[in-house]
Amino acid sequence: MLENYLPIVVFILLGIAFGVVPMLIGYVLGPSKPDEEKNSQFECGFPPFDDSRMYFNVRYYLVAILFILFDLEVAFVFPWAVVQSQLGWFGFIGMSMFLSLLVVGFIFEWKKGALEWE
Repeated sequence: MLENYLPIVVFILLGIAFGVVPMLIGYVLGPSKPDEEKNSQFECGFPPFDDSRMYFNVRYYLVAILFILFDLEVAFVFPWAVVQSQLGWFGFIGMSMFLSLLVVGFIFEWKKGALEWE
């Protein structure tokens, strides 16, 4: 019975090894000579002018919810449309309930003003 789990254990151990061993090699063999120039900002060229924990406008989150809403719709409606004739009424009713939930989310976004650009 336990020999059935051996490939799974080997796969997990190899996955951990492929993730940990390169980090250990870099930590042990890599040079570590930090100075002020190495630790300075290099992406934009100037030091940050605001706190990294600044607050985002709630519109950002509403747009993210809207993206997830339409992403789910595309991910589930296209495969359903391909096999819709095989599913019958059960599939039609199930997809109608799913789409009604998406419409409720869309109306929520609309009422909150996420679709209006300034």
